[in-house]
Amino acid sequence: MNAPIVIAGAGIGGLTAALALAGSGRRALVLEQAPVIAEVGAGLQIAPNAGRVLARLGLEEALAAAALEPRAVNIRRGRDGDLLARLDLSVARARWGAPFRVFHRADLQQILLRAARAHPLIEVREGARVADFRDRGAQVDIDVETTQGARTLSAAGLVGADGGRSAIRARLLPVEADAPAYAGASAWRALIPAGRAPDFLRGVESHLWLLPGAHVVHYPLRDGGLINVVIILAETAPASTVAARSGAEVAGLLEAYRAAPALCALIGCAETYRHWPLYVRPSLTRWCHGPVTLLGDAAHPMVPFLAQGAAQAIEDADALGRAFSATPREPVARIFANYAQARRARASAVARASSRQGHIDHLRGPLATARDFAIRALGGDALLMRNAWLYRGETLE
Repeated sequence: MNAPIVIAGAGIGGLTAALALAGSGRRALVLEQAPVIAEVGAGLQIAPNAGRVLARLGLEEALAAAALEPRAVNIRRGRDGDLLARLDLSVARARWGAPFRVFHRADLQQILLRAARAHPLIEVREGARVADFRDRGAQVDIDVETTQGARTLSAAGLVGADGGRSAIRARLLPVEADAPAYAGASAWRALIPAGRAPDFLRGVESHLWLLPGAHVVHYPLRDGGLINVVIILAETAPASTVAARSGAEVAGLLEAYRAAPALCALIGCAETYRHWPLYVRPSLTRWCHGPVTLLGDAAHPMVPFLAQGAAQAIEDADALGRAFSATPREPVARIFANYAQARRARASAVARASSRQGHIDHLRGPLATARDFAIRALGGDALLMRNAWLYRGETLE
């Protein structure tokens, strides 16, 4: 029990895994290659399935202080802003045990980091990169590169929580067929001061605008003073070779998709958009190789159309902690196998559902008209309940 479980990556999944392992009585050592832990990106949605996990880890008070709880999701026809359906999110806590919340990504990471640093069974080291590892059966030897030089650690196990371009996964599966592949869509992301936005888009609500071959999601952050905007464009290959564009340039892109003037006005309020081509990797039949396993995007990268990427990493972390609590005296390799068995079907189902949702969001022509009619006919509550399996934590094939 003296050797820790080493976690490669101090993102949301890695830090949650450390807290879940510590909750099961296991020591955790988190290695982060960045010299300072600071999350990139902007907004992040946490649905009830992940919120329940974070609350069980003792974070409810900190979450409530840092997040906003959107009252609703408004689904709009992108060409004119017509409201197709309004999904009332205030029912979430009663139905699924936690609310829908939106965070600035850095705020959630800092909540997790503070909790990890405060726990006596967790150590977090920055500027430490896993360069290689060797399975020794009952343990794993890990070569770590730091600013002070290289060293080798002996650990009870290694968890690769190092993202969609995971070096741990690449070491386990050094084949070209497993390399990240472009997912057929790109994102443009920005934060906009709320004071610049049209009045009807400033409330504590989320909005989804559907366009032919594109969609836009936006919601408020922190005290409501910022609006997080994500634009997804379906493209056979990334159309942009530049990492950033001005708000006016991106608004011009949306005009080509017949976006409503109010939406283009909102898009144009941002100073700069960052370009994020979306990538996926093949579904794995094995997450574990002896005392080495994968977690979050390293195991199951998915497109963001159900806003479940971070939530699924949090669910992974919870399952990992539960596996250690259930059979604490089993070999780590067997516990890792139990964890993967508990999670693989669920994560794969969510990844497939996310991909299907992207196709629905980007329909064109008569199919888009039929989709809009179906959304209006179903109504907000029925649409919300279609994804109840996500929020309950079930696997739906």
